[in-house]
Amino acid sequence: MATVSALSYYPVKGCAGVSVQSMDVMATGPRHDRVFLFVSPDGTFRCQRRTPRLALVRPEVVHDGTKLTLSAPGHPDVTVDVRTDGPRRPVSVWAWDGIAVDQGDDAAEWASAVLGEPVRLTRAAPDHERATDDAHGPVHFADSTALHLTELSSLDDLNARILERGGEAVPMARFRPNIVATGFAPFGEDDLRTARVGGAELRYVKPDVRCQVTMVDQDRGERDGPEPIRTLATFRRDPDGGVTFGIKLAVATPGTIAVGDEIEIVGSAAVRES
Repeated sequence: MATVSALSYYPVKGCAGVSVQSMDVMATGPRHDRVFLFVSPDGTFRCQRRTPRLALVRPEVVHDGTKLTLSAPGHPDVTVDVRTDGPRRPVSVWAWDGIAVDQGDDAAEWASAVLGEPVRLTRAAPDHERATDDAHGPVHFADSTALHLTELSSLDDLNARILERGGEAVPMARFRPNIVATGFAPFGEDDLRTARVGGAELRYVKPDVRCQVTMVDQDRGERDGPEPIRTLATFRRDPDGGVTFGIKLAVATPGTIAVGDEIEIVGSAAVRES
């Protein structure tokens, strides 16, 4: 029986996650997940691919979402009043262009000092609309889908291979999942197609093709390659290019998910193909 081992959400895209015992999952993903976005002065989103120091920023949504606290080593914390609406600014995430709500000078000045480059903090606007694909469902500022799931036994398998090659094991945080599962065989999560978890029903979208963010040390905010990409390339190549670890999910039915919940498989690749 597979169960939920850990849960996390990421208030600001590219920044550290928040570990929780339960979370409300909506059509767009976990509540408060990737609702905020750092952008350069021209509105281009910042991520760890280009700005690995984002990993040092630890955001926390407090007071029922009315305030956002930002912390980072060596810098005083800053708490900002969340602007759910107000001054708008053009932003872009990959091929998507839209408008987001600017969160003010205090957050911008703090983050610019931490990251060493000029940035503004923005939030999804009340009329935010973004879908990376009709089949994936709506998202805020996540790359492509509402949820990302990884499996502990898959990480154990990967790390055993990394150690065999003389590398150092990597922690699950490198993969920045929303849901960490346990109880599947290594990479058995690949076969999941539909699952009930707590009060939610989740639907498989695609394997998660990994990028250089997995080579960023999440505690130091620095690139620390070549693992795990080097070893994943020896046995997890995707036919369409890149290497995969974990799966991406859409939300078929919103609900609450908690650590310890059973991952009840409703549909699998084996059932679908039989």
